[in-house]
Amino acid sequence: MPALPWTAATNTRPAENAEVLVMASRFHLKSLTQVPAFLLAAMRIRAQMLASPGAVGVALIAKPLARTFYTLSAWTDRAAIDAAIAIEPHRRTMTRFHPLMESSAFAFWNVDPAALPVDWADAICRLDEE
Repeated sequence: MPALPWTAATNTRPAENAEVLVMASRFHLKSLTQVPAFLLAAMRIRAQMLASPGAVGVALIAKPLARTFYTLSAWTDRAAIDAAIAIEPHRRTMTRFHPLMESSAFAFWNVDPAALPVDWADAICRLDEE
């Protein structure tokens, strides 16, 4: 399964003794024909997220033939996530691909920054519980 490993953001360091908010997501597309465009959009969003204020790090797993994409990111707080998803290219991508999704799931939890990157197996279990 193609994966982009955990990449730490260079512009944000969590406050000392503060937990970070981890967000995991799973997107399952309706059609294989949407996979190339979604993968390209995911790469653009990855770059956006890494440059966003409050981003601590990101990772991606793509399962193109299964039409499924997983993301994992860590943030200083929920306000940082909300600010990042409200701007381009993320906002446009959500609008474009929302009707093309068979399903999506999101999970949020707090961890000590020393626990980063979190384990993908844990993240996928949390998504399966959603």
